[in-house]
Amino acid sequence: MSDFGFTHVALPVSNLDSSLAFYAKYARMEVVHRRTDKATQSDVAWISDRTRPFVIVLIKVPQLTNQLLPIAHLGVACESREDVDRLCNEARSDNILLKDPADDGYPVGYWAFIRDPDGHTLEISYGQEIGLTVDQATKELAG
Repeated sequence: MSDFGFTHVALPVSNLDSSLAFYAKYARMEVVHRRTDKATQSDVAWISDRTRPFVIVLIKVPQLTNQLLPIAHLGVACESREDVDRLCNEARSDNILLKDPADDGYPVGYWAFIRDPDGHTLEISYGQEIGLTVDQATKELAG
């Protein structure tokens, strides 16, 4: 894998361990790097689903002032509609489901919103076909 192109998104968090547990459970992401930043003394973790060279950088901050709220969100594709439903049921039980699943057809697919421990929004979806769309656009560009 190469470090070229879009490599990360950074999110401020109030409790790094709570955020790590949330993204492991709802987005299948795991820590690939963790440290305390020497300059700021902030705890930092890079998390990845290991499918591409991309991470979410979680940075512990003393006070959270801005959240990703709908329509701003992070999006994670699931393997099936059943996975979306299962995660929504868990989120409902955890009292963090923001929007029940909806099927909006192509290209949006089947999706729902979940709130992370700091109020950031995570979209879980099935059937958005982003990889296929990017591949088609690349082939069209290559001519």
